[in-house]
Amino acid sequence: MTRVFSGVKPTGHLTLGNYLGAMRRWAVVDQHEADALFCVVDLHALTVDHDPARVRRLSRQAASLLLASGLDPALCTLFVQSHVDEHARLSYVLECVATDGEMRRMIQYKEKAAREQRRGGSVRLSLLTYPVLMAADILAYGADEVPVGDDQVQHVELTRDLAVRFNQRYGHTFVVPRATRPGVAARVMNLQDPTSKMGKSDDVGPGIVYLLDEPDVVRKKVMRAVTDSGREVVYDREARPGLANLLEILAACSGGSPEELSGAYTSYGALKKDTAEAVVEVLRPVQERHKELCADPGYVE
Repeated sequence: MTRVFSGVKPTGHLTLGNYLGAMRRWAVVDQHEADALFCVVDLHALTVDHDPARVRRLSRQAASLLLASGLDPALCTLFVQSHVDEHARLSYVLECVATDGEMRRMIQYKEKAAREQRRGGSVRLSLLTYPVLMAADILAYGADEVPVGDDQVQHVELTRDLAVRFNQRYGHTFVVPRATRPGVAARVMNLQDPTSKMGKSDDVGPGIVYLLDEPDVVRKKVMRAVTDSGREVVYDREARPGLANLLEILAACSGGSPEELSGAYTSYGALKKDTAEAVVEVLRPVQERHKELCADPGYVE
C-alpha cells in the first residue's frame, strides 16, 4: 500500500489555503487510499522568533482542525513531530549529506530571510537548514508520496536528491518520495495581494480567510478582495491574478473549472458573492466539528 506523509506547521492559525490546498485531500482521498501519516510539525515553528506557549496552543488547535477536517485516527496516523525523537536525529545525519549551496537555493529561505532582514532582525540558522528537517520527516517513514502545495515542491525535490545521494553512498536505505498536488487551488493566494500565497504566518489578515473565521467575517473578506482592471470576467492567472484567485477558490469549493466558471459571470460583484457563500459552506462542517472537539479536550489530548 502506498505510504503518504504530510504535515502542517503551527506558526499561525490555519487558513482556507491550508484546507483547500492540502487538508481536504488528506481527509477525502489520502487516508482512504494509502497508509497515511499526518503530522503537526512543531519543530519547524521554531525557525523564527516565537512564543513557546503560543506554539503549544497552535499545535493543539492544528491537531483539532485536522480532526475536524475529517482525519480519522482509525484510518490514518496523526501525531506531533516533537514527540518522535527520530526526526531531529535523522535531520543531523542528512545535514551531513546536504550541501550549503542546496540550502541557500531554497526559494522559501531567500524570501523569508530577505523579509526578516528588511525588518532589521537576524536570521536563525534553522531557517536555512529546516528543509533538511523536512526531508527527515518524510524519509524516516519511508513515504512514497508527499501531498504538498506548489510552494513546497522544491523541498520534496531536495528530499529526493538527499535520498538518492545517501543510497548511492551508503547503500539502499531510503524510499525516494514524489510530490503530489491537487489539480485546483493548489496554492490559494492572499485576497488583498493575489501575487502572494495565503500564508498563516501573517499577523494581519484582511486578505486571509482563517478556518475559524465567522461566516460574516468570511463574506466581508471575500467581498473586499482585490480584483483587476477591466470589466470582463476571464480566467488568466498571469494578467488577472486577483480574478483568477477568486475563480480558483470558487472552483475548489463548488466543483468545476475556473475557465468554465468564468463564463457564468458578467460582474465581479456576483462572482465575489458566490465565492463568499461557497467558502462559508465549505467551512461550516469543519467549524461545527471543531466546536465539538473543543468541548472534549481529553479526546484531542
